[in-house]
Amino acid sequence: MGRTVRRAVRFLRRPKVFDAALVIVISVPSVIALVVMIARGETGEAPRLVHYLVGAALLLWRRRRPVLTAALMTALDVTGMALRLVTVADLPMAIALYSLGRHTSGRVTALAALAAYACYALAGEVFQPGRGNWVGYVFAVATTVGVGQLVRLRAELDERARSEAADAAVREERRRIARELHDIVAHHITVITALVGGARATLPAEQEVTRDALKSAEQTAREAMTEMRLLLDVLRADDVLRDGDLIGADGAGGTGPDAATGVGADRLPALVAEARSAGLSTSLTVTGTPVALPAPVDLAVYRIVQEALTNTRKHAAGARAGVRLAYEPEAVEVEVVDDGRATGSGTPGFGLGGMAERVTLCGGRLTTGPQPGGGFRVHARIPLETP
Repeated sequence: MGRTVRRAVRFLRRPKVFDAALVIVISVPSVIALVVMIARGETGEAPRLVHYLVGAALLLWRRRRPVLTAALMTALDVTGMALRLVTVADLPMAIALYSLGRHTSGRVTALAALAAYACYALAGEVFQPGRGNWVGYVFAVATTVGVGQLVRLRAELDERARSEAADAAVREERRRIARELHDIVAHHITVITALVGGARATLPAEQEVTRDALKSAEQTAREAMTEMRLLLDVLRADDVLRDGDLIGADGAGGTGPDAATGVGADRLPALVAEARSAGLSTSLTVTGTPVALPAPVDLAVYRIVQEALTNTRKHAAGARAGVRLAYEPEAVEVEVVDDGRATGSGTPGFGLGGMAERVTLCGGRLTTGPQPGGGFRVHARIPLETP
């Protein structure tokens, strides 16, 4: 029962449903009265009721077109005064003016309310002279529009409070993640670096190949630690989320968190060399004229290649990989293709999903999957104008 009630309440809170229900509720008595009058042949009050029902029907637009609704309602009431159908403001007029204050702001509200008051006051003096209706219309217009403004302001303050609370929760979660990364991942990377360095120092001079491999591993660990520190700084920066700048506010600047990691397309040769030193035969081809990429795109290109080469090493041991980076006038393409056969070992991770998220945030398109002749292909096309 409770669930049914909650569903009904949520349904009625929908703007279109609520407005339609409002019009029905305030119209039903007048419709019944009009039907009864027509049945009895008493049509003297019928024009007044029709005038009221037309005004009620205009309220269907009160939320989407508040100024237009108030203008039409004012014109309808002025016409009613001229035809002696109304003498004072009625309920539809009050709701229309409330909606004007509720769903508009600033100069628009003030000018529309002033115009409505001027029309009502002038019509009152012309069609009902000597009654001083202009004084009453000051109160009627100011009160209804003012109440609408107060409700709108309260709603905006509540929404701002909810948004600030949500931002605070996200910032706290970012700080928690930063603590975990520092205490666990960063610690382990530091230990690995020390162990690899120690092992390299104890090798005999004739084991040059092993020494070079350990040196490359040590350098990779140090680079990972450097990127980890930059990432921790970003996670602890409260102003990143507060400014709503997840990938750079201008789409090309370096103000987002991703821009702080310091890697991009210009680091691809070093990344390919690192893959070779790790035992993966890798080639790099660059076509087109290299240009400075927007920070999010620059990082996405690097991370796509990094993740694709990592996957090749993990799942297709002994394969060869080719990296292609193509600069075009309006986009950049990056492709990583290997000729290996997946071993099926290992637990699926989040790499491909992370690639897709990065490319999507940049407004690009990512395609991944096995090739007909064997091997795996990762291809991304990213526009240089980020959304």
